Amino acid sequence: MAETKSPSPQQRGGRGGGGDRGRGRGRDNQREEGDELLDKLVHINRVAKVVKGGRRFSFGALVVVGDGRGRVGYGTGKAREVPEAIRKATDQAKRGMIQIPLREGRTLHHDVDGRFGAGKVVLRSAPPGTGVIAGGPMRAVFETMGVQDVVAKSIGSSNPHNMVKATFEALKSCSSPRNVAARRGKKVADIVSRRGSGPAEATVKE
Repeated sequence: MAETKSPSPQQRGGRGGGGDRGRGRGRDNQREEGDELLDKLVHINRVAKVVKGGRRFSFGALVVVGDGRGRVGYGTGKAREVPEAIRKATDQAKRGMIQIPLREGRTLHHDVDGRFGAGKVVLRSAPPGTGVIAGGPMRAVFETMGVQDVVAKSIGSSNPHNMVKATFEALKSCSSPRNVAARRGKKVADIVSRRGSGPAEATVKE
């Protein structure tokens, strides 16, 4: 009787080797995305609901995500378990990331104010070597965004959600000299020279 050989995964073609390769690519993409983005857990809130037979707990998470090069976002998530709440908040933060122009890749271009609800923050650009001088929720935003020198002050509510949202409102109003020059129809040298920089420096700054 002739001996029969089982087909190899390459010969089967359909669900054999192709499925394994697909799963491998998924793991690689997830690893690359995780290496590029930085995430910080800002706040965890525990909520108890009194029901018949006891209390039912749920958790709310506030997460900030950034790439260290000017892109940053925040998100909130709520679930019965802490890891699930953090995962939901991280996914929402990745979907809502915004690009903030940075001066020399280390600080803001100008001073800005932000307000959200009862929260009010003041963000000021700083010279090299200053470091990140900011409170806990705002510090998480700057570290994930890649800011190295900044001075920030919260003069409103100390609620982490309001502080983070007020910080993002302030960051959204930041503009680079290149964007301002494009809106006004002028050259970057004309915009930068007004704050004490010469035309030679204007060509290398955004």
